[in-house]
Amino acid sequence: MQKILNENKYNFKVRNEVFSGGTHIMSILNATPDSFFADSRLQDDAVLRAGRFIEQGARILDIGGQSTRPNAAIVGEKEELNRVLPVVQAVRAHYPDVPISVDTFYPKVADACLDAGADMINDVSCLAYGGMPDVIAKHGAAVCVMHDRRRSQTDDMFADKIQGLSEAVNKLLFAGVSKDAILLDGGIGFNKGKDEDWALLNGYKRLMDELADYPFLLGTSRKSLFGGDVADRLAPTLESTVAAAKWGVLFVRVHDVAQNKAAIDELLG
Repeated sequence: MQKILNENKYNFKVRNEVFSGGTHIMSILNATPDSFFADSRLQDDAVLRAGRFIEQGARILDIGGQSTRPNAAIVGEKEELNRVLPVVQAVRAHYPDVPISVDTFYPKVADACLDAGADMINDVSCLAYGGMPDVIAKHGAAVCVMHDRRRSQTDDMFADKIQGLSEAVNKLLFAGVSKDAILLDGGIGFNKGKDEDWALLNGYKRLMDELADYPFLLGTSRKSLFGGDVADRLAPTLESTVAAAKWGVLFVRVHDVAQNKAAIDELLG
């Protein structure tokens, strides 16, 4: 098996953890009734599921209360907060040292969850909602910023993503967020169709090279670019995870923690 090709070194800090290299697991802990992958919805106790993910190798738990699948209805900030805040509180109480991320683009939700013990915000809107950089800075939190070009008028996808992510980074730095607290996500599934998703996935290393001062997350887990039924998308997800590890992606955000961790470990030999 081919060894990891990329040796990027970072200093990404979340809670008491510093991630300097390798590829790590961010697990998806959905507090939603309508996630596109039904098995990821909280059908049992959130603390038990979080514990399983930790045992299987997750380094960050990403708690979300809003589905971002295509055509999903937008959940208001009050409802989203009602979904995620109790989960954050319960998981933090049982696992005091494990980094917790909250998948939200609402500054008020972010503020409340960071107050409750979360360490990181995963903003899929690329900071579209005003005030998020200030909330991140106030709490000294980490942040993952994802680029969404579904409504963009820019023809060149890579130029669009480089500009959008660069502008987001500048907003965060201006607000006082530490450079070492910023993680970037190119946005698989948030483009103008599957062709662009595949172009982005195949060119992910190019995007990383253009923004080489910052680590990247890759989110492909069971997404529609792989085609077919969602239940049959684990194998291509694992292939993309192995590719990400070769490119030096710092995190993969996944539903199936054990299987993705095993794929990374096999690559390492």
